[in-house]
Amino acid sequence: MKTPKERKQFGKSRRNVVSRTVQGELRPKGRNFNPLDVLLASAKERLPELMPLKYLRMSRSPFAFFRGSVAIMAADLARLPHSGLHAQLCGDAHVQNLGSFASPDGHLIFDLNDFDETIRGPWEWDVKRMAASIVLAGREAQQKRATRRAAAEAFAESYCRSMAEFSRQPILQAARHIIRREGGARPIHRALLQSERVKPLDLLGKYTEARKNSEPRFRDLRPISWRVTGHEAKQVLASLNTYREHLGWEQRRLLDFYRPLDVGFKVVGTGSVGLRDNIVLFEGNGPKDPLFLQIKQEVKSAYAPYLSDNRYEHQGRRAAEGQRAIQPVSDIFLGWTNFGGHEFLVRQLHDHKGSVNLKTLKGGGLEQLAVVAGELLARGHARTGDMWAIHGYCGGSAKMVRAIRNFASQYADQTEADYAQFLAAVKSNKIRLAERDSA
Repeated sequence: MKTPKERKQFGKSRRNVVSRTVQGELRPKGRNFNPLDVLLASAKERLPELMPLKYLRMSRSPFAFFRGSVAIMAADLARLPHSGLHAQLCGDAHVQNLGSFASPDGHLIFDLNDFDETIRGPWEWDVKRMAASIVLAGREAQQKRATRRAAAEAFAESYCRSMAEFSRQPILQAARHIIRREGGARPIHRALLQSERVKPLDLLGKYTEARKNSEPRFRDLRPISWRVTGHEAKQVLASLNTYREHLGWEQRRLLDFYRPLDVGFKVVGTGSVGLRDNIVLFEGNGPKDPLFLQIKQEVKSAYAPYLSDNRYEHQGRRAAEGQRAIQPVSDIFLGWTNFGGHEFLVRQLHDHKGSVNLKTLKGGGLEQLAVVAGELLARGHARTGDMWAIHGYCGGSAKMVRAIRNFASQYADQTEADYAQFLAAVKSNKIRLAERDSA
């Protein structure tokens, strides 16, 4: 085992392989793929009837397109030089995959909350994707160019500073770092307030309908959610036996206190549209104690073609264990199962969940969010990578900050060009959009 000092020096030596200045280069002429071909290929394992809805959501803005096209950015990042220092990636790091939710002890925390694309890979891939999302979100919020650039710099500086701080802290202190409340950061504070307002019974009223002298059942809210019955519902419920086997004893005991009442299907997010996503309603201590479990299909990470992370054959397990590795506090019902020839992640559909609203990114909101995003990504990478080596590579941070800012601005421009190509394909009927979306 090398000492922290030796690891830091090793990270610093990686600058001789890939300089920090090079991290700011996009090299668009080096693209050897058509972005729309990559996008359409990523739909291979999804439900084809739902893809027009995904494309409708992506058509709303360049940032929405960015959210739904992680496969394109994965292909871009894979063709660029990287430091060779790996950590567990969030994979789909962007500002709207940050949010608040209730921890197992009932307290509200703010953290990364989507791990469908998680995989072990170069730490800077997460950093570059998050930075590009900050610039795109700033454009959508109609922030000035100087404000967007300042936010991207604040994010990168926060990441480098946090990594330096974690590298000097006791390991367990760094690993347990949690953001519970950020009263001065408006986007985070509002997400936490949103979480406080949402109660378990709110989800019951949102997704189900009460029936006289009978148990609640899922409402038909097509195209967003609907009830599942017959053989499909039986398959979903039967898969819970496999899921239960993967839980620890204490989680199995808690699950056994609940009984399943009904099964539904839910269309979620932007990047996830098209994946099979069932929800199961359970009842615990009476009708006022509902529990919703989400059984969400997982396919290979968009980064898988470019990385040699072969630890997991089961994609649900990859997502579950990747999340546990990155987060100090995770869902107690997190697990995985399979049925119908597909692999699934199982998690609680959070009854306390708050998201970042782009409208709150006015004024200093974008920069405030960027600082927290940098801190959270650094924490995840410190838990799963070599924090001393990453700190050694980043160094005093000024060069790294400029590089990430430059890359983020270039990639935002590239995304807008890809978005224009996407809209042209829609106009020529090469890509079909759904007629409506009540999300």
